[in-house]
Amino acid sequence: MNGKNTEQPVRCVDFDPETLRCYAVTDRHWLNGRRLVDDVRACLDGGMTFVQLREKDTEHPLTHEELLKEAVEIRDLCHERRVPFIIDDDVDLALACGADGVHVGQSDMEAGTVREKIGPHRILGVSAGTVEEALLAEKRGADYLGVGAVFPTSSKDDAEVVSHETLKAICEAVSIPVIAIGGITRDNVTALAGTGIVGISVISAVFARPDIRAAAADLKARTLEMLSAFPCP
Repeated sequence: MNGKNTEQPVRCVDFDPETLRCYAVTDRHWLNGRRLVDDVRACLDGGMTFVQLREKDTEHPLTHEELLKEAVEIRDLCHERRVPFIIDDDVDLALACGADGVHVGQSDMEAGTVREKIGPHRILGVSAGTVEEALLAEKRGADYLGVGAVFPTSSKDDAEVVSHETLKAICEAVSIPVIAIGGITRDNVTALAGTGIVGISVISAVFARPDIRAAAADLKARTLEMLSAFPCP
């Protein structure tokens, strides 16, 4: 980035759980020559409310400069749409590109350490699969939890399926918002009704579809219908 400081003022000082309704996680696997920012634009056009940049392509990894340029470009797009933008796992990248926050899993940097690094105003999301992990993440400063995989998924080979009973127990145990992650599609999202989640997170259900905008709009409509059937207290 030619040595320029790309960090921008933090926009999401007040975290709004409403933005977690339809949470899109990127994957360059399905680009087929397209630019990732254009696929993100399509998902936002379809109504997705939150974007996470997730780079897990080990066969064709981006250089640091390429990744930073990509992150800044998507950040700018998301901020134009007033949609939160966070980075998966990479705290240094999140700070360098001026992202709104970071999401970490149980095998990534410990949540409390992440909170110390990103400060009090950026968003911190943490993946959890048990009530114990959820409570600890909340104690260590998480703003929201991603719980799953709630269905079998190909996006993470080692992901264990979390029962809907456990998902509900986690939602009841914590005071921070919970989103369901893993294997969610337009056809099974309604099965999550009544669990206590505030939204869902998807990858292939949007980005693997031939018409990303239409897929996002359809999934959002089904998700909002599911959430309205059992609104959170």
